[in-house]
Amino acid sequence: MRRVAIVGYAQTPYVRTEVRRNEVEMLMSIIDELYSTSGFSKDDIGFTCSGSTDYLAGQAFSFVGAVDALGAWPPINESHVEMDGAWAMYEAWVKIQTGEIDTALVFCFGRASMGDPAQTMILQLDPYTLAPLGADAPALAALQARALIDAGKATERQMAEIAARSRASAKDNPEAQLKGDSDVDALLAEPYVASPLRKHDLPPITDGACAMIIAAEEAVSKASKPPVWITGLDHRLDAHQPGVRDLTVSPSTQAAGEHAGVSKGRIDFAELHAPFSHQEIILKEALGLGDDVPINASGGALAANPLMCAGLARLGEAYRQILAGKGQRAVAHATSGPCLQQNLVAVLEGDS
Repeated sequence: MRRVAIVGYAQTPYVRTEVRRNEVEMLMSIIDELYSTSGFSKDDIGFTCSGSTDYLAGQAFSFVGAVDALGAWPPINESHVEMDGAWAMYEAWVKIQTGEIDTALVFCFGRASMGDPAQTMILQLDPYTLAPLGADAPALAALQARALIDAGKATERQMAEIAARSRASAKDNPEAQLKGDSDVDALLAEPYVASPLRKHDLPPITDGACAMIIAAEEAVSKASKPPVWITGLDHRLDAHQPGVRDLTVSPSTQAAGEHAGVSKGRIDFAELHAPFSHQEIILKEALGLGDDVPINASGGALAANPLMCAGLARLGEAYRQILAGKGQRAVAHATSGPCLQQNLVAVLEGDS
């Protein structure tokens, strides 16, 4: 198995609506930043993989246009996943493992503000049995939250405390969208969006993009910053139909965490992709993280949730925090699908 490290990361500020730039312009700014700060140039990149969804853009093959941000010359080896950028990173990691390449550029983008993301995500459901019901993402998440509360694993106050902590943590993240102190009692006084979920329990609509460079051990000497090693990586999925699984647990996250080696050493902090407040509770249990492990110092998806980017952003934020001396071993997690259906877990370690 080849050792692979993150050697560069950049992201746009995450905003409610991006009104000045299109997707290509957003990507151009961060890819230029990545090349200027990572020590790697375009000529060093052996493979490029992107993550996005045509449903947000409202047109087929929208990812093809985004390739314009990479430049027309020289020709590149490029791929795309109709998933969060974390899965594009996984494909690039596999490509490095084959020995065909030593370096890869991964990027992703999403502009959820152009439509109604809650309705858009209905299209990922089973087209015969679920999509016709019109159950949007908040409604399905509310069923999961209610099951968790009924099982005695969570309370509405705990969920509000998670939302308040996330916003408070985001104050130190200049690129987060929602930040500031919140009064838990005031949050609990708000009306329901889909009982038992209130507005603070839901992820904000967010526009943004991010990009990352990963490299095999043989190529990290070019990096201008210390590498952060991906020492464990795995992704698993649960049944697509939410009705056939216990929504209060996440077996796929647990399995991915076990195979990634989460329990093989002390975890200093975690960046968990929990778009809804109650999902942090489920993920912590699945990964075996104790209350002493800081969660989402960046603010997480409750502070900014660019669709198709929020998962890769968890790896990027963990990379930044390790470089900033916040810890040496971290868990980064990404999810996709209804009610934590697909989950990716990475263990990141600083260069000792």
